[in-house]
Amino acid sequence: MRRYSEAVKADVRRRMSPPHRQSVAQISAELGIHVVTLYNWRKTWRLQGEVVPASEKDPEGWGATDKFTVVLETAGLNATELSAYCRERGLYPEQVERWRQASQDANENLVLTLTEQKDLDRRHQQDQREIKQL
Repeated sequence: MRRYSEAVKADVRRRMSPPHRQSVAQISAELGIHVVTLYNWRKTWRLQGEVVPASEKDPEGWGATDKFTVVLETAGLNATELSAYCRERGLYPEQVERWRQASQDANENLVLTLTEQKDLDRRHQQDQREIKQL
């Protein structure tokens, strides 16, 4: 198994991250690193909370995990710091604000307690029995 230096890994991470967002296939072809190795590195970085989108898509096409990571990373930044963060990653502050709002809105939905869920399931079963009898 071939070992790669931290400098090579840092270069790959830079290429995968915004604003470059090169595909795994493109990086593999350019650097001669097997695609499985690149996917494993990307998975590790994402698990560490780094923004390494799974595609070359425009940031609006990113998955929820990447968008939420950006929201978390920018939560304590002032306007100047947010602008610098966005410039480095090819984002707009307005996008980050929309993603922040979407994250907040997602948590507005009520979550049922275990007791409420059991009660709902019980009523659903009763309804199903009544429907079957009819």
